[in-house]
Amino acid sequence: MARNLTRKILDDHLVSGRLVPGEEIGIKIDHTLLQDATGTMAMLEFEAMGLERVKVELAAQYVDHNLLQTDFKNADDHKYLQTACARYGIHFSRPGNGISHQVHMERFGRPGLTMIGADSHTPGAAGVSMLAIGAGGLDVALAMAGHPYYFPCPKVLGVRLTGRLPDWCSAKDLILEMLRRYDVKGCVGKVVEYYGPGVATLSATDRETIGNMGTELGATSSIFPSDARTRQYLEAQGRGAAWRELAADPGCDYDEHAEIDLATIEPLIACPSSPGNVKAVAEVAGLKVDQVIVGSSVNSSYRDLMVTARIVEGRHSHPDTAFHVNPGSRQVLENVAEAGGVMALLLAGARIHQSGCLGCIGMGQAPGTGQVSLRTFPRNFPGRSGTKDDKVYLCSPETAAAAALKGVITDPRDLGKEMSYPRIEDPEKYLVDESSIIFPAPELAQTEVARGPNIMKLPEFDALPETLEARVAIRVEDNISTDGIMPAGSKILPLRSNIAAISEFVFHLVDPEFVERIKQLDNAVVIGGDNYGQGSSREHAALAPRFLGVRAKIVKSFARIHKANLCNFGILPLTFKTPEDYALCAQGKRVVFPEVRKHLRDGAREIPVEVDGRTIVTLLDVSDRQRDHLIAGGTLNYVKQGGNR
Repeated sequence: MARNLTRKILDDHLVSGRLVPGEEIGIKIDHTLLQDATGTMAMLEFEAMGLERVKVELAAQYVDHNLLQTDFKNADDHKYLQTACARYGIHFSRPGNGISHQVHMERFGRPGLTMIGADSHTPGAAGVSMLAIGAGGLDVALAMAGHPYYFPCPKVLGVRLTGRLPDWCSAKDLILEMLRRYDVKGCVGKVVEYYGPGVATLSATDRETIGNMGTELGATSSIFPSDARTRQYLEAQGRGAAWRELAADPGCDYDEHAEIDLATIEPLIACPSSPGNVKAVAEVAGLKVDQVIVGSSVNSSYRDLMVTARIVEGRHSHPDTAFHVNPGSRQVLENVAEAGGVMALLLAGARIHQSGCLGCIGMGQAPGTGQVSLRTFPRNFPGRSGTKDDKVYLCSPETAAAAALKGVITDPRDLGKEMSYPRIEDPEKYLVDESSIIFPAPELAQTEVARGPNIMKLPEFDALPETLEARVAIRVEDNISTDGIMPAGSKILPLRSNIAAISEFVFHLVDPEFVERIKQLDNAVVIGGDNYGQGSSREHAALAPRFLGVRAKIVKSFARIHKANLCNFGILPLTFKTPEDYALCAQGKRVVFPEVRKHLRDGAREIPVEVDGRTIVTLLDVSDRQRDHLIAGGTLNYVKQGGNR
């Protein structure tokens, strides 16, 4: 039977379940990826399992988020991560070496392997044809311990690409076109698989851009075939032996189909404050721009920085526009320097920062009050930049460079009247420097793990009671992101290993009085709209609310990763059977879940809930495995009790 590429990789790694969309499956994981904003908690969770070493082919820890050292907290956590990696056999990429997705693709990614990462943009590994999935930190810790990764079997959306991108357009415009078509939840429960003759026109780093930002579609992952372009990239990285050819079988089927002629792509831009709010650049041209940033986890490759450098070469950024560049890795910066791009950027007025996520997660680079910021980043959720009521637009490096020069949003095709479009080819051989990666070694296994005073033990949680009584602590609207639930930024992220401290900021951007209100309750319920919990994989958006007493969330629909994180920490993820019941569940209402533990044990999908004496019906769409975890009060409780699934 002819199979698409997604099904082939899933077949090769399947350990439980059937490849039927919607049914839970378990797959063997080859690589795991951690970054420091989520990795500290995941490492604490791994340590809680009491293992001597990781049990996965390759585990890697990157320090790329919390790079500002405004006090001891980040520095202490970095030392904790470095010593824990040495102790347990994990690759450690030091601060400043680069962003996880870029470095993993450069040094470790291999076609046909599976990877889960405690970062929602892990699917960027599609650039080297890995089936890579973002997950909560606890799921990654379990994979590091040798457990399968469990998730709903996805549908496969086959997107046939034809043609070639026109001048002044790039891979970012292609993924923005996908967002224009599907918005931020149109690909929930799907893997987006690209195929067709147009694929060969896209480089490996083009594909990384598309896979990385495919997360904003709500997709489980994205995948490209492993072909001559993949081989070219791996050979240029000195890793040609890692290449193997992979493609869908001729005549295979997909659950859903789409087609894009690359020649029809135009410069696009995602307007505030959602990656799905996509318009043609020409529609918003002329708007004054105060800040431009090229780089971060997406559009930070050699190609992206070099096309920016060549566009601005011999010119200077507009006097009213701040111009920043965030390289994806130390290797990218070294190769751009070798090609003369660094000097071109500096002379154009660019501020070149260390390799890291930085402004993408509000770690510096916040725009001023009322200012417009154009960024090549993957997200522009409200307040994510660190500035309240921010005006963040997402665009390609070409559009960003044009705005940096002109001081207003500019269709980059207009620059074609002044210069030729600089088509950039990747180096035949990259300069490679692995000196900032600490590889596992037997002699490091005796390393003593260093723990700073901000690194606290994991909180312990009670099992689910027979009947749960609570009150509604907050009711929120559609598309609440994990940034809205548990904000990032330079003030809050350093608290990630101290749950009691970071919990003080839950829903801080949405309702600053939430924490004080919930402290007056014994148990709490959160009510939400559609696509609740979109965005970052950060499990703190489940863990911190649970610490404060949230025992259930009732919403119209959940984002995939957040729903899994809720199960991991013993919070019931319920949806309204009748969406209109959302209106009945106002803040302060008394909510009772009668015999809820029995309902879970019996496998009930419909869970009755009494709201001020009136009974409504909610739905619990979880696997039998997740029911066991919820009854135990969370996954770690279940594992410690001897559970094996």
